[in-house]
Amino acid sequence: MRLRACSSALATAVLTVGLAAGATPAGAAADPSAFLDRLHTVSPVASTVPGNGDVNPYGTFTIRESVGDLHQGNVLISNFNNSANAQGTGTTLVQITPGGTRTTFATIDPNNLPGPCPGGVGLTTALTVLPGGWVVVGSLPTTDGTSATAQAGCLLVLDKHGTVRETLVGDGINGPWDMTAISIGKRSELFVTNVLNGTVAGNGQQVDQGTVLRITLCDAGDEPPQRVATTVIGSGFPERTDPAALVVGPTGVGLGHDGSLFVADTVLSRITAIPNAIFRTDSAGTGQLVTTGGSLNGPLGMAITPRGDVLTVNGGDGNIVETTPAGEQVAVKQINNEGSPPGSGALFGLALDLDRDAVYFVNDADNALDVLH
Repeated sequence: MRLRACSSALATAVLTVGLAAGATPAGAAADPSAFLDRLHTVSPVASTVPGNGDVNPYGTFTIRESVGDLHQGNVLISNFNNSANAQGTGTTLVQITPGGTRTTFATIDPNNLPGPCPGGVGLTTALTVLPGGWVVVGSLPTTDGTSATAQAGCLLVLDKHGTVRETLVGDGINGPWDMTAISIGKRSELFVTNVLNGTVAGNGQQVDQGTVLRITLCDAGDEPPQRVATTVIGSGFPERTDPAALVVGPTGVGLGHDGSLFVADTVLSRITAIPNAIFRTDSAGTGQLVTTGGSLNGPLGMAITPRGDVLTVNGGDGNIVETTPAGEQVAVKQINNEGSPPGSGALFGLALDLDRDAVYFVNDADNALDVLH
C-alpha cells in the first residue's frame, strides 16, 4: 500500500513546494543583476584528497540538514580517480566544512556491495542527498583507467553513516554521469544523465545515444528507498570517449522554476531544456535549445540561482557562465587559470552554499574545493 501511494503521488505540491523554494518571494522586487556580478573572489577551502589518495574530485553537493554523519552546510564530494590517477576507479566521498576541515564520509569496497554494480566502483559527478540522509552517487567504473574497460556501473545508495545499503542497476542506467533530485513527502525523483550508450563501441567517434532518466524512489524509513519507476525523458544527446576525460557527454542537470530540466550538452557546448520533466511520460529528445556557443566551452557541472538562472562551468577554459532561462548569457567569470590553455580540465562539479550567495566548485587541477564569493 505504501509503495502504491508513493508511486501515484504526482501532486502539484512537487512543483509548488519543490521549485518555488528558490523563487523571489511574493511582493519582493526581483534582483535585475546577474548572480555572478555580485561574486568577485575565489578562495581555497580545502584539499579533497582523503587518506587513500583518491584524486579528481567530481560530484559536489551542499548538505541541507544534519543527520547521522552528514552535517548541514558542509560540502560532500565524490572522487573519480584513485591514487594512481586512473579514471573510473575512485571510491571515496569526503565531507568538507566551510572552514576547511575534511573528513572521509565513505570508502566504498567494490568487492563488498549489497547488490550488483557492473564493473565495480568509480564515483562520478552524479551526487545527491535525499531526506533521511540517503546519499545517492553514480559509478562509472573502469579496470585500468581507460574508456576501453568502462562498464555500465550503477547508482550506489549509502545511509547517513556512509554504508552502502543498495545498488540501483539496469533499466537504462548505463554510465550515470551527473544527477539532480527533488523530494516531496515520501517521493523522490532522480534526474540522471547516462553517457555509455554505444560510446565505447564508437571508439572516439561521436554517437548520439546519451540519455536522461527520471528515476522515482519511494521512502522506506530505515530501509533504503525503493525504485518504483524509471522513465526516459531525454535521449539522443551526443557523447564520445576521450583520453583526457574518459567520456564526454550530457553532464550538468538542474530543475528550472517552471519544471523544465536544463541539461549541459558538453559535446556541442550548448544548454537545452526538457519541458515538464517531473511529470512527462516520454522522451523529449534533446529538448528545446536554450543557448549555444558564446561563452560556453564544454559546459559540465550545473547549478540554478535563486532567480532561476543557469550556472555552468566550462571544461575547456576555467570559466563559469550564467544563462537566463530565456537563453541570454548574462555573465562570465574565469574562476581557474591553471594549466595550458588556462583553466582547461580544472572544473567539474559545483553547488551553491546554503545561503545561496556563493558557489562551491571542485578544482581538479589542485584536487581541492574552492569557493567563489
